[in-house]
Amino acid sequence: MIANYTQKNQLPEEIKAKFDELQVLKHLRQAGIVKSFGFSCGYLFQLVFRLIFTQKNWFRLLESHKAADLPGKDTVYRFLNYPKFAWRRFLLALSVFTITKVSRLTRANHTKVLIVDDSSFYRDRSKKVELLAHCFDHAKKRHYKGFRMLTLGWSDGTTFMPVDFSLLSSSKEKTRINGIDSTIDKRCSGYKRRVEALQTAPEQIPNMVTCSGQRN
Repeated sequence: MIANYTQKNQLPEEIKAKFDELQVLKHLRQAGIVKSFGFSCGYLFQLVFRLIFTQKNWFRLLESHKAADLPGKDTVYRFLNYPKFAWRRFLLALSVFTITKVSRLTRANHTKVLIVDDSSFYRDRSKKVELLAHCFDHAKKRHYKGFRMLTLGWSDGTTFMPVDFSLLSSSKEKTRINGIDSTIDKRCSGYKRRVEALQTAPEQIPNMVTCSGQRN
């Protein structure tokens, strides 16, 4: 899929053109998502992004004949799970940059709104995921293991652009299956996100709107 010797030419031309136009890798660096050695964060991000179009997960891809040209499983998992990477800052910067481009396609007085979506995020097969909780899906009227996915998005009536997100667990210990990893540095972005996961949606939304408004 992606060979080690072609790290700068990983994506199909039509996707690479959009990556360059939206300055995705620049926003990664500005959010502090960088590595001092080994595979670059830009390379690993594009690798994970391309998985969407292969219809395979990372485990199945490593079982294929292309595995020899790919980084190891632990390399990708460390990249995705590293608690000091500010993924929220990256998403907000990329979204604001993209919204600026999209806004030029509509009139200046065109109505633009922020939309809050609260969806179920199922992890029924998981057992050891941090802050995994018992939740209730009001749409399907059933209990499940996982999180609630709270998403703040921008819309002009035609386009919807996610600006911020938060995975909500449960503030009640009796419905929460796992707690926070005690080894995580309490000063990093990852720990702050875990603490926020224990809040309710009404507690989260004002801060999400305020942060997105300040960036705009």
